[in-house]
Amino acid sequence: MTNSNTQSKKAKKVVKVIFWVIFGAIAMAAFALLFGYAVMLLWNWLMPSLFGLGTIGFWQAVGILVLAKLLFGGFGTNKFGGRSGRMKSRFKERCREKGLSKWQHYDKFWQEEGKAAYETYKDRLGQESQQ
Repeated sequence: MTNSNTQSKKAKKVVKVIFWVIFGAIAMAAFALLFGYAVMLLWNWLMPSLFGLGTIGFWQAVGILVLAKLLFGGFGTNKFGGRSGRMKSRFKERCREKGLSKWQHYDKFWQEEGKAAYETYKDRLGQESQQ
């Protein structure tokens, strides 16, 4: 009973992963079509009249999007704490649990010596600013 229940859970997980992969691929394709078409329309509306440039096609617009992403956006960064931020915090937590973090002794240090060391540092900074 337990073995079949475990297999059922694994099968559901695999189906869920496959669904999200397919959904993600379709969503990315839809966004590429939408944004490529929007860039093409905006370019063809603005650039010829403003700068005397020629019109572009859909694939040229997609190429401009990719080039802009490479030049200005980068890849794999998320500055707003989204999925990659959560993944980094999970990774740091796992490292702490395994004792792999260079900060593993920080809490103990702060409790034993840190507060006094910080007060000494603040006093030293106060004396330097008075000189």
